[in-house]
Amino acid sequence: MEKFETLTGIAAPLPLINVDTDMIIPKQFLKTIKRSGLGVNLFDEMRYTDDGSENPDFVLNKPAWREAQILIAGDNFGCGSSREHAPWAIKDFGIKVIVAPSYADIFYNNCFKNGILPVTLPHEQVDILMKDAEKGANARMTVDLEAQTITASDGQVLAFEIDPFHKRCLLEGLDEIGTTLEKADSIAAFEQVQAGARPWI
Repeated sequence: MEKFETLTGIAAPLPLINVDTDMIIPKQFLKTIKRSGLGVNLFDEMRYTDDGSENPDFVLNKPAWREAQILIAGDNFGCGSSREHAPWAIKDFGIKVIVAPSYADIFYNNCFKNGILPVTLPHEQVDILMKDAEKGANARMTVDLEAQTITASDGQVLAFEIDPFHKRCLLEGLDEIGTTLEKADSIAAFEQVQAGARPWI
């Protein structure tokens, strides 16, 4: 998994509450088990019209936010089904940070497993960043995971909290398998002892 330390990029405003995983990646795109290729269908029903053309009113289709790497969203982001395809689609599009007042628990944890940083901030601070994101491509934000801060385009610095384990995993580029493999020598030693003590297993 790619390490996450700092990111300076364009933030897209998505001032919607209860954005569920079917809105993030509709069910018809869940046939694949690949983590790549889903970005084109991110927010499919909002990004495209019935004839398949782009909806010019959707934020990620507007020139100022096509290269967004940060998403500023509303309450309860990622609710609905537990599909891991949702963070896959977000990451494949190029978004590496989400900022919202709250998240669905499974989606929140799936973000960390896929190298996405979901930042939780109080409503009033999310509103500050939402307004900043509305300025467009010239209003770049900086997210510093080590310092646990987000710096808005005007220089205002907002601090956020994060679980130390999740923080370490992102900083070191470790998913759950990676953290397990850190203990590979201890696991091998344990298995060797068990093989001698219980050869019938």
